[in-house]
Amino acid sequence: MTSEADTDAAAGAPAASLVGTEYEVEVGPVAHGGHCVARTPGGRVLFVRHTLPGERVRARVTDGREDSRFLRADAVEIIEADKDRVAAPCPYAGPGRCGGCDWQHVKPGRQRRLKGDVLTEQLGHLARMTPEEAGWDGTVEPAPGDKLPAGEVPAWRTRVQYAVDADGRAGLRRHRSHEVEPIDRCLIAAEAVTELGIESREWPQIAGVEAIAASGSQDRQVILTPLPGGRLPIVELDRPVSVMRVNEKDKKVLPVHGRSFVRERADGRTWRVGAGGFWQVHPQAAELLIDAVMRGLTPRKGETALDLYCGVGLFAGALADRLGETGAVVGIESTKRAVEDARHNLTDFPRVRIEHGTVDKVLPRTGITEADLVVLDPPRAGAGKRTVERVSALGPRRIAYVACDPAALARDLGHFRDAGYRPRFLRAFDLFPMTHHLECVAILEPVKKES
Repeated sequence: MTSEADTDAAAGAPAASLVGTEYEVEVGPVAHGGHCVARTPGGRVLFVRHTLPGERVRARVTDGREDSRFLRADAVEIIEADKDRVAAPCPYAGPGRCGGCDWQHVKPGRQRRLKGDVLTEQLGHLARMTPEEAGWDGTVEPAPGDKLPAGEVPAWRTRVQYAVDADGRAGLRRHRSHEVEPIDRCLIAAEAVTELGIESREWPQIAGVEAIAASGSQDRQVILTPLPGGRLPIVELDRPVSVMRVNEKDKKVLPVHGRSFVRERADGRTWRVGAGGFWQVHPQAAELLIDAVMRGLTPRKGETALDLYCGVGLFAGALADRLGETGAVVGIESTKRAVEDARHNLTDFPRVRIEHGTVDKVLPRTGITEADLVVLDPPRAGAGKRTVERVSALGPRRIAYVACDPAALARDLGHFRDAGYRPRFLRAFDLFPMTHHLECVAILEPVKKES
């Protein structure tokens, strides 16, 4: 006679969920992604949020089954706390709550050290480099003004994407979830975003609201994503604002009223950034990154340069300004609206050319066989081996690599090493306080060949 369990096993029944199971664990090192590593009593890897290395906690599984290689969990009780733990300043932070921040429960200085630990681990694991070999002193630098006492939160996020729940209330997504945590205020949102009053009004028939507050002007913008078949509400906020909407069919961002762009300032210039276009979220990021990149590249009059993944032309403009009338810059960008903005922003530089398309396809078609300088500011996934090889084949004397993900940075640094380039120096910036993210700038140069 065959039992029901035997029948389920033969039919390949899914393994039982472990969600809700609790373990008392000793927390190990920090890992990339805003969590720390622990092990269950049976030895299975457990990625635990809301904790710190060295703590003893009761962890509740939030994702995983009996056959999973690893489990995800939240620390729901702190049995032995680390000295750098603080009470989270945000009332919406914690297990099962808002997923926007990772380290609200950690002193700011320790947050930066944790990010440094992650970068060190990724360099060693993926690039097979020590911090010294990467030219990095091990520090993660705060932006000026962000070095605040424990319990205080810098209001730095100039772009906030709110989700809207079934009752029309604006909030933020919970961690690894589509569920919405309604909020009264996001502590890391820039003051100019908070002043709009997004959270205090209802948003019927709307799925999402993106709020943008330019740091280089008084421009404010909201981008509304209606529910399928939904109608736009009349938007009356607490400050003057332009309104855009995401078209349901093709996802294009269309104007409703006001400007279709915001104006930002960096490197002594005004930059037009179209709706939904990329601009650094921290108000000081653009200036800090331009300074780090230009110091590292040391542009010379008359040189040629490439700005890959150029966005609205930030680095292309900084390069053109320093290369002079005899220098030349080619930028490549895949987003059509960003290309239009870049050409507008750089119209006074006749020796700047912006090409539309993906870097891997456009770069070989340009006919460029050499360049003195290259800037790469790729998306989170990184540039990849083929692009690294093509860039290295151009023989630039220096390359600036701007990275928002330490794993992608480490992988591409490994590819550059294989292609004959090594880091001259690496700097890391904490431009996303309270989260696990950081921004890095690596300056690379060709390895000198032994005679």
